[in-house]
Amino acid sequence: MFQVTPRYHFMKLFFDNRPRAYAELKGGADYPNLRGCVYFYESSDGGILVEAEVFGLPDAVGMDAPAFYGFHIHENGDCSGDFSKAGTHYNPMRRAHPHHAGDLPPLLSVDGYAWLAFYKDDLTLHDIVGKSVILHRNSDDFMTQPSGGAGEMIACGVIELSDDRKFSSGL
Repeated sequence: MFQVTPRYHFMKLFFDNRPRAYAELKGGADYPNLRGCVYFYESSDGGILVEAEVFGLPDAVGMDAPAFYGFHIHENGDCSGDFSKAGTHYNPMRRAHPHHAGDLPPLLSVDGYAWLAFYKDDLTLHDIVGKSVILHRNSDDFMTQPSGGAGEMIACGVIELSDDRKFSSGL
């Protein structure tokens, strides 16, 4: 039986190919081949659909196996140096981890590649433009305070508004 679910709304956002904001991820000094992009689509119900595609992720420590990576929005849009100027998780409501607005699902890498899409109902584009997206070396344990014990920041990208011309040409 065919049933309309939120998935159809989200797929329409993808097919329209109009992310309203994005962050181009670049690896730090120890991860020069790490790169990717995170796209943010506005949902008509007020939340955002987030799509991430990342290449060049390191293997799990000592293993040639899939690995999870912490994935968060941080409070500052500064990806200079070791990314520490990006600050802490975006957390305007001052909630405990993992209930920060900037807490995102972890990325799962297989052979250095990860793709993820999810809906976040507690964020809007207005909230996040000018902030940064950070990838951490370890998985988020969803318990350790204040940030899940995800470890080293290995990639960073500043969230910017999209230029529709860039995305309409398929770039």
